[in-house]
Amino acid sequence: MKNNKRVIAVIDLKAFYSFVECIDRGLDAWKVPLVVADKDRGKNTIVLSVSPYLKSKGVPSRLRIKDLPHGYDYIYAVPRMERYIEKSSEVVSIMGEYVSFEDIFVYSIDEAFLDLTTYINYYNKTPLQIVEMIIKGIKDKTGLQATGGIGDNFFLAKVALDIYAKHARNGIATIWKQDVPSKLWPITPLSKVWGIGQRTEIKLNALGINSLGDLAHCNLSFLQSQFGVMGEQLYNHANGNDEADMHEKYVPKSTSLSLGQVLFKDYNKDNVKLVLREMCDDLSSRLRNEGKMTQLVSIYIGYSKAEMGGFSRQMSLLSPTNETDVLYKSLLEIFNKHIEDKPIRRVGINFGKLTTSHNQQLNIFDNSEDQIASQELQMTMDKIQNKYGKNILFRASALSSDSTAIERHNQIGGHRK
Repeated sequence: MKNNKRVIAVIDLKAFYSFVECIDRGLDAWKVPLVVADKDRGKNTIVLSVSPYLKSKGVPSRLRIKDLPHGYDYIYAVPRMERYIEKSSEVVSIMGEYVSFEDIFVYSIDEAFLDLTTYINYYNKTPLQIVEMIIKGIKDKTGLQATGGIGDNFFLAKVALDIYAKHARNGIATIWKQDVPSKLWPITPLSKVWGIGQRTEIKLNALGINSLGDLAHCNLSFLQSQFGVMGEQLYNHANGNDEADMHEKYVPKSTSLSLGQVLFKDYNKDNVKLVLREMCDDLSSRLRNEGKMTQLVSIYIGYSKAEMGGFSRQMSLLSPTNETDVLYKSLLEIFNKHIEDKPIRRVGINFGKLTTSHNQQLNIFDNSEDQIASQELQMTMDKIQNKYGKNILFRASALSSDSTAIERHNQIGGHRK
């Protein structure tokens, strides 16, 4: 069986978080109304996942607790991010039993792309048979169930997964280049398609572009004039073309570090400074651990209600630094200049214009011995926290009711470990 074309597959774990919770509890995910959400955080808390049983009843996978339909005796599972990461790693290891890890691109905690091009001849199987084999291996060894998409490239495989796999009896769908007119072009609304958000869809619709077929037959120069570089990508994808290669090493263009959080109660312009200080502590430590210094700091504040808005401002520093106190003073200066007397619910900070840390320049206006002692103390604290965890050493203020540091250190992605 000869294979001369590229073959990309994407495998997605069904209702991943809720499936893991059901398996760990010995429950049948297809028969119980389990939701992954921390109800102790209140009715506005977002549900991260619902069991396949609830999805079959029309309950969306993303909603707030208050929007869950009545009539079910819900089983609430508090998110356990460390457990999900552990199971995700287990699944990737299983994939590695079928294909080389060099041919696996982990897209998210529950989804991965696989380059099957060289394995068609190796296994003497069709792409569909190989994906079925891998999905069966995942189910046999973990109990988790998965769906798959297959195509000539990343985009076609992802669209096959997102649009068609759910309707296939075996949970696997394909879109090859020859299928583009019949399977790709009819797709509408455009926001169903990977890479097209609602804002882009609204703009495309306003231009009379309502389906991928409309997009494919649009003038490329016109799309570039309306969307810039993204216009060419939209055009190529609509015509089934995607040159992305998982084997090319990705070098991030971003030269900044950021940290943000949504607060679980309203803060005012005084007590939120503690949260700002703690976030600066953590991001400064990360700067030092990565051997970096920053010369641009920025802060974002979002008020409690959407109509109240917020602000985002930045400040350039005279010289690069990774000293916590210097950075906090700069953030505080921006904060005091722009803050309004409104309830606060979102805080974010960013350190930009990063440079490699060598010998940090001392401030001529401060005592040099004090500055050196402060730097040595910070490095010592970094070493202790890196070895024993962030919560082994913290400010006394972290014990106050307004502090978020200890809880945040016990979270991954904003959820409990």
